[in-house]
Amino acid sequence: MNAFGQALSELGSVLDEIRAGDIERAVEMIAEAGVLVGYGCGREGLQMEGLVMRLHHLGLKASMQGAMNTPPLGPGDLFLCSAGPGELSTVTALMGVARKAGARVLFLTAEPECDAARMADHVLTVPAQTMARDIGGSSVLPMGSVYEGALFVLFEIMVLELKQRLGETSESMRARHTNME
Repeated sequence: MNAFGQALSELGSVLDEIRAGDIERAVEMIAEAGVLVGYGCGREGLQMEGLVMRLHHLGLKASMQGAMNTPPLGPGDLFLCSAGPGELSTVTALMGVARKAGARVLFLTAEPECDAARMADHVLTVPAQTMARDIGGSSVLPMGSVYEGALFVLFEIMVLELKQRLGETSESMRARHTNME
């Protein structure tokens, strides 16, 4: 099998292991939230930015932590965060801030037994190789690439679910896309 085939096979295996009920619960939390704020470090953060953009296209009040226009979180709101290796100090600290403000926390990780997971209202486990377990790892892809790639596909599937749940169309989403390109 070539590297493309192996990488796609690895991503497919990870996605097959994500529990459908956990995805459904995550979609429900997103759909019910007043304000959504996303956060992730490094390449996980880039995947989260893509999700937040699509949530905006769906008509939801979504932004990334650290952006100048990010609103405060409070009761009825949701902090969406990812820490594939489990413990990332900024993710854990921001989870605490969100909880203290009364917001709920949706936490994505490959390490669901970590301390940060116990702070979340819901943990969506993405059972992929991350930098926490990349030494001697079995993936053809380096470091946390399998986790990050799985996030991209997972988020796109979640957007499809949200699109249906919220009664959105491709046209209504496109109407919210920037015209400044």
